[in-house]
Amino acid sequence: MEKVLLSGNEAIARGAYEYGVTVAAAYPGTPSTEILENIAKYKDDIYCEWSTNEKVAMEVAIGAAFGGARVLVAMKHVGLNVAADPFMTLSYTGVNGGLVIVVADDPSMHSSQNEQDSRQYARFGKVPILEPSDSQEAKDFMGKALEISEKFDTPVLLRSTMRISHSKTVVELGARGEFPQPEKFERKPDKFVMIPAHARKRHVDVEERIKKLKEFAEKTELNKIEFNDSKIGIITAGISYQYVKEVLPQASIFKLGLSYPLPENRIKGFAKKVETLYVVEELDPFLEEQIRAMGIEVIGKDRLPLLYELDQGILREKLLGQTYPEPVDMENIQLPARPPALCPGCPHRGVFYILKKLGLVVTGDIGCYTLGVVAPLSAMDTTVCMGASVGMAFGLELALKDKIKGKVVGVIGDSTFIHSGITGLIDIVYNKGVSTIIILDNRTTGMTGHQDNPGTGRTLMGEETHQLDLAKLCKSIGIKHENVRVINPYDLQETMQAIQEEVIKLEPSVIITNQPCVLIEKGKAWDKYQVDEEKCRNCGMCFKVGCPAIYRDGDKAKINEIFCVGCSVCEQVCKFDAIKKAGDES
Repeated sequence: MEKVLLSGNEAIARGAYEYGVTVAAAYPGTPSTEILENIAKYKDDIYCEWSTNEKVAMEVAIGAAFGGARVLVAMKHVGLNVAADPFMTLSYTGVNGGLVIVVADDPSMHSSQNEQDSRQYARFGKVPILEPSDSQEAKDFMGKALEISEKFDTPVLLRSTMRISHSKTVVELGARGEFPQPEKFERKPDKFVMIPAHARKRHVDVEERIKKLKEFAEKTELNKIEFNDSKIGIITAGISYQYVKEVLPQASIFKLGLSYPLPENRIKGFAKKVETLYVVEELDPFLEEQIRAMGIEVIGKDRLPLLYELDQGILREKLLGQTYPEPVDMENIQLPARPPALCPGCPHRGVFYILKKLGLVVTGDIGCYTLGVVAPLSAMDTTVCMGASVGMAFGLELALKDKIKGKVVGVIGDSTFIHSGITGLIDIVYNKGVSTIIILDNRTTGMTGHQDNPGTGRTLMGEETHQLDLAKLCKSIGIKHENVRVINPYDLQETMQAIQEEVIKLEPSVIITNQPCVLIEKGKAWDKYQVDEEKCRNCGMCFKVGCPAIYRDGDKAKINEIFCVGCSVCEQVCKFDAIKKAGDES
């Protein structure tokens, strides 16, 4: 068998291929994005799609599973919140073909707005959850999850975390297996139609299923005991297992691959054979609370942190009392400042520059444009979740009435607007709001690595498709034609005029920017810009646009010709005509 290095995300995709998945759906979100990107490599065998949002992805997956297919749906932790409505009822309906829901958590919030423990959804929804500890298990557990799904008529959660998703370990590859393919849809209204009368009966089935899964948990090889020194016993799962093995190689370990429901009898037996029992897990005391409820004394979050990722140093300190070298003080280290910033030539930069200049209140959203909050742009006042900018702009309008009319805008990206901003805009129109919404259409899902969406005209499988017209969409839901403006965000005067004119209207309006992300137009032949040192007065205006290509050299501004893409925004803000196209001597 061939052995290769794979990330956890790559391994999950490979597992989907080897274990007969034929339908896969997702909405991109770090750290889960690469799962579907890698499944697309197997598009001859697996239909795969970027869905408009996680709820839709879940519903596509449910339909395919009802039809008898083996199915994967993937999302990051906050995406499971979006998909929670169909997920919770899916627990009642059960499946027909195997259905695995891959959820990638993000401890320490490397690229997320909150830090949540998706294991809670397993207990909440009364479905099993598996936690791989490396890439080999990520692949293998896909097969196990599909088997459990089909055997127990249940969706199965497969929980990854950032370290599992993005770390690479050795994986042994296998061939794609042969699995029965559905022939027709079998009508089962008492199972698939969740009216109250049917749901009451299905709830009984859910409780019976959990009992059977608890029996399964006692026997499955997914849960393994490694007996060593009996002085210390550790119950753990996922990436935490790797930290434990490195720090406490002689400890006895109960490694849970199936972390809900728990094997109560085996845990009690393990606890009796060790002197001191620890539970090592990231984020919530999910395992710890259940084990304490069994009447077992354990050491857990009373010693280990509730926040952020664990690591070997934390375990050495908290469990062994060992000190370890102080981490580098990143706050005071002498390195050149490199704050996060929008890319050179980003089409969003001019919009945020104008919003800051106009002093408007800006309800923001999730995307690379969230960097509009960072200095020197400093032009975003709220960010909560996908699509929230639209509803929150209206909410501010309702709370402050005439005090804020003409002073607030909602800012949202094209992919995020399609994901969950459309319904908020309908709400504004329906309830006679006057909010102005700016849709930053850069023709891609930028923050997660340039995935296609309904506004790009291409599918995940590389096929040409209908390209959603955002302007027509906004008009169709009731925004007056004259109140839908499409602008060039690189033209600061046009941008300012459009915003000033729309925010004072006593009816809803939408401004749509029309320039694609510079990273998907790398071959565009733009002229670069340079600074005329004789004309530069060191006024600092060019630095206010926050472009990484502009830097200070002594008492003059300079433009790095490697970074400059020629967007011209800096030229427009210079009051002394000191910024010109390279080679322009006028």
